[in-house]
Amino acid sequence: MDAISTIKYPISAEFDSFQTLFYDVLKSDDELLGRVLEHVASRSGKMMRPILTLLLSKSLGEVNQYSYYGALSLELLHNASLVHDDVVDESSERRGLPSVHAIFDNKVAVLVGDYLLASSLRASSQCTLEIVNVISRLGISLSRGELLQLSNIQTDYFSEEVYFEVIKEKTASLFAACGSIAALSHHESDMVVERYRRFGELVGLIFQIRDDIFDYHQNIEIGKPTSNDMHEGKLTLPAIYALNASDDLEMHNLALKIRSLEASDDEISVFTSWVISMDGLLYAENKMDEICQEALLLISDINDQSIKKALETFLFICKDRKK
Repeated sequence: MDAISTIKYPISAEFDSFQTLFYDVLKSDDELLGRVLEHVASRSGKMMRPILTLLLSKSLGEVNQYSYYGALSLELLHNASLVHDDVVDESSERRGLPSVHAIFDNKVAVLVGDYLLASSLRASSQCTLEIVNVISRLGISLSRGELLQLSNIQTDYFSEEVYFEVIKEKTASLFAACGSIAALSHHESDMVVERYRRFGELVGLIFQIRDDIFDYHQNIEIGKPTSNDMHEGKLTLPAIYALNASDDLEMHNLALKIRSLEASDDEISVFTSWVISMDGLLYAENKMDEICQEALLLISDINDQSIKKALETFLFICKDRKK
């Protein structure tokens, strides 16, 4: 059994039910909206966040309506944020496929993003007030993370603390919401909700660090260009480590030039090679290992071995994924 099959095995029936809900939302009799939603559905990927929500929910009992609609609301909000992010970042691709705004235009992309957001809110109405609060806070976190990242690009210092604050808001908050929704759907105690929330957050941190490492490798399977982050002025964990571990003024100034979007392709290539030579990627890999160990402890007492194995595999997929 391959890794994806392992994580889906304990929730195969539940995941089928979730997909039916999700794809039913992404249908419309309106000709233009229908075409755009069909494109969004075609790039939905492996649906890792709903899978995580369903697994964590089933570890606490039978998956119920709150779990399904909470997962649905979260995934729709996630897709809405991707559509909007592509407009903000002027990205022509997403997961190796053309973005919505590249196929249609910015107006259509923004409006369809709003439609997905409204659909997310509608799905959350089928949940408890506590789950609605999780979804609403998630929307705030995603926006705050984007703004924090934009403001950070304008600074002249390189903070690992700020980096983790950004990725907690932008990426890890989605996975943290998976854990919170799963526990809240079973009316668990605050202690259990926090444990599941933290597990999801740790998964999200690993997911984003791996994504940032991809930026240093040439691999067409990844679905985004090498050094794409730096071409957008973003310096991630490998670069931040290298800059703080060195007093190389030339590289420091080059990093500031990258942030200001004034660096040439050749300069970015030089900086990338320097980060690798300074063991920036090794540092990021070691950081993922540390986070992974904390996450494993949080699920160590799950009794259902198939679900426990699935969650462990889920964690390792995020850490070791190739795209």
